[in-house]
Amino acid sequence: MTSQSAATLRSRYVAQAASDLEENRRRQKELEDRLAVLKQEEALLTDILNLAERYEGFADANRLPEQVQDEPAVTKTHQKPARSSARRSAPTKSPKATALAKASAKGRSPQPLLGDLLSELLGQYEEPRPAKELREELLEKHPDRNPTPQVVRNTLESLVAKGRIRRHKHERSVMYTLVEKDAG
Repeated sequence: MTSQSAATLRSRYVAQAASDLEENRRRQKELEDRLAVLKQEEALLTDILNLAERYEGFADANRLPEQVQDEPAVTKTHQKPARSSARRSAPTKSPKATALAKASAKGRSPQPLLGDLLSELLGQYEEPRPAKELREELLEKHPDRNPTPQVVRNTLESLVAKGRIRRHKHERSVMYTLVEKDAG
């Protein structure tokens, strides 16, 4: 084997190794992103399970909370989680969940439920309002709250199911109004 063919062979091996390394790093990045999403989903599901266990004894479904306040939003798949370590032991309650549990035990909530805030906003208008406008107004009046558009829509639909608000459809638009309560 000549030195020229050995150099050519070596350069091919180097190029192949560089290509393999680049592909490996790309796959690692994909897996890291997927793992971050799975960790966020796990945290959300754990919180849901904790809430379900807390409210399991309630016979009256109207006493259940409409939405967990300050729940983590799983919206963007390319975001890295705040924590890099995976949960390996039994799930523990977050400080916010613990505060919510203590406040609930005392008979009061740390902040109003999203459904109550949306009902209050709807009560200010006689004409139907779209979910998008309600969310924007909520963000203006309550900057500490940042529900996603989907959470607002889900909460509004929950209120429709409970008969607290009414849904109005016009072509592809969906709007909501507060149900008038009988004074008598």
